[in-house]
Amino acid sequence: MTELSRRHELTAAVLVDEEFDIEECRQAMQAYCREVVLVRNPYSGDGLAKRLLQLRSLASTRSFERLRATVPAFQQALTRLLRATRFDIINLEFPYLGHYHLRQAPPGERLPPLVVDSHEIAYDLARQFARTGGSLDRRLYAGVNWRKLRREELGTYRAADGVYLCSAFDEQRLLEQVPDARTAVIPNAADVDFYQPRSSDPPPDGRSVVYFGLLSTAPNIDGVIHFVQDIWPRIAQAHPEAHCKIIGGRAPASLLALAGPRVELTGFVPDLRPHLASAAAIVVPLRQGGGTRLKIVEAMAMAKAIVSTTLGAEGIEAVPGRDLLIEDNPAAFADAVSRLLADPGLATRLGRSGRRLAVERYAWRAAAGALEGFYREILHREILEVAS
Repeated sequence: MTELSRRHELTAAVLVDEEFDIEECRQAMQAYCREVVLVRNPYSGDGLAKRLLQLRSLASTRSFERLRATVPAFQQALTRLLRATRFDIINLEFPYLGHYHLRQAPPGERLPPLVVDSHEIAYDLARQFARTGGSLDRRLYAGVNWRKLRREELGTYRAADGVYLCSAFDEQRLLEQVPDARTAVIPNAADVDFYQPRSSDPPPDGRSVVYFGLLSTAPNIDGVIHFVQDIWPRIAQAHPEAHCKIIGGRAPASLLALAGPRVELTGFVPDLRPHLASAAAIVVPLRQGGGTRLKIVEAMAMAKAIVSTTLGAEGIEAVPGRDLLIEDNPAAFADAVSRLLADPGLATRLGRSGRRLAVERYAWRAAAGALEGFYREILHREILEVAS
């Protein structure tokens, strides 16, 4: 959005979770948006309210994700906005919001085309969790919910004028279900001017192994537990000075319980860069997920050595052994991290190569340019269809 705002006028309408300060969000977004419309989501909390909504979803034909994102005040705000201003494109972030009435325009104006940004195939992620994640109760619940989510998500894709995805893998998954969809691959991108090595940052300390991400999501929860329980003990035994640092907000009790003398959970940090700079290695031990992992792109931009699973690096055009290390077996993953702890030269070479890749392939400017091209393709087709 920052890059697009250099050449276009942007308006954002957002459902805001309870953890965020609305005015702080508004002030930050006004740097790149002409207008910002923010509506508090009363269903965004955890605890009892979330559990009650999950129970309600069991008796509903709608998924939990759809129920959680159904806020009448948000539709009212969208309607006021869309009927007052003509937009060239409606860009929908996440198919969870596909049930809102978005095809609206001022009287006498054409309806704007709808383009969906699919960060991942959400129902496929939910299906993964139903098979392998969490307790039996959670897997059974996910087994019911993902089928509802699939119907809703595919319905949103079918109704859209275009869908863009983070990886060719997800694009292929979508086209298998919706062969007529107009699609494009727009990779996850990093602000490579913000995320870059700085002389003011601390140097690598030779001992810190870092994982970072939003710790409330199922893939991150599973990845952290897998790393701390199955991989970290091998690293800790081989390197008594090594330290595991897990960075991210909203960690559940299952992750907080993993903290110990050599395993630190920092919580949310306002600036990742010093933490990444001092790390000897970044780990991405994911076993669930879709799309592409922004954490890899940001770590590459910071010129950090990365060890990832195959799934964790899916969709990233990185060469194993040149840009990062890929291992799926816990013992081999631990050995790869140990190599980086023992060989700072290898970590430096991988980091420099990853930084070059991030700048050339995964910078905001490149992603925004590709997205503009997709928008123009959609608009051109709309013009041709009207003319015919």
